Amino acid sequence: MGRPTEVVLEPLDNQRLANLCGVLDENLRQIETAYDVTIARRGERFTLQGAAAQAALAAKALREFYEQASEHLSVDDVQLGLIEIANRRQSDQAAPALMTRKTELHGRTPRQVEYLRHIQAHDITFGIGPAGTGKTYLAVASAVDAFERQLVERIILTRPAVEAGERLGFLPGDLAQKVDPYLRPLYDALYDLMGFDRVAKLFERGSIEIAPLAFMRGRTLNHAFIILDEAQNTTPEQMKMFLTRIGIGAKAVVTGDLTQVDLPRGHRSGLLEAREVLAAVRGIAFTEFQKEDVVRHPLVARIVEAYDNQATRAAMQAALAKKDQAS
Repeated sequence: MGRPTEVVLEPLDNQRLANLCGVLDENLRQIETAYDVTIARRGERFTLQGAAAQAALAAKALREFYEQASEHLSVDDVQLGLIEIANRRQSDQAAPALMTRKTELHGRTPRQVEYLRHIQAHDITFGIGPAGTGKTYLAVASAVDAFERQLVERIILTRPAVEAGERLGFLPGDLAQKVDPYLRPLYDALYDLMGFDRVAKLFERGSIEIAPLAFMRGRTLNHAFIILDEAQNTTPEQMKMFLTRIGIGAKAVVTGDLTQVDLPRGHRSGLLEAREVLAAVRGIAFTEFQKEDVVRHPLVARIVEAYDNQATRAAMQAALAKKDQAS
């Protein structure tokens, strides 16, 4: 623990200070969580306690948010701003603009920007990485963008309907009701990006389709934007089946997190095999997201990091134990 870092925000503006801090200092709590520091305030004077490097970053964030605080700052504004601050870099190319209902939507980290560019430039794109990195949401946003620009005629969203060791037979209702919980994240993204009424009309017209992966067998999907979500839970046979459904004028995005495979023990993930088999195939792009790309609550990135560190320690201990046995 280093010496406290003092920050004085000038020129003094009580309304901007109130916007910066948020109700009951909730915005300050977000900054504390993001940088693992403690913030105390007396008027425009802030005292930051923590590791010197982290305190310096938190101080910089405070000054940036203070400049933006002429208007109300919500917790969402602060959380997204913290992500952009952490990933800011100079780039000759701007993030691709997407035609959706959310006009402010754009890639917020370098890899998210790369992911969007890959989707626009390639017929098949893989987005692989931990939860919260925007893999699915940005893929759906790209599908909506392509549909609105009339580059495709349909949007088809699919995912394997087996997760966390559960089976559909244990769920109540008919087939549609059984698979609905597995597809809910895709519905939510569509409603957010296009609006409930418009999505409902497009479903009725057949312009948007959401279905379990098993329903893709035997089909040829032309002039469609197809997204396979939760692809880590496909088998190699299912992955090959999906990729060979792609027809003329179609574009596909495959997303998944290889640290959350829920297949039965002994079954190899189709996403893992596809990454190995297709890595050198021209026309296919891969974006590998990291914990730095997490666009959720500031704690999520630290949770991912903690689990990664634990896995690294376990692997080192296993290697040492094996070495001891050999000697």
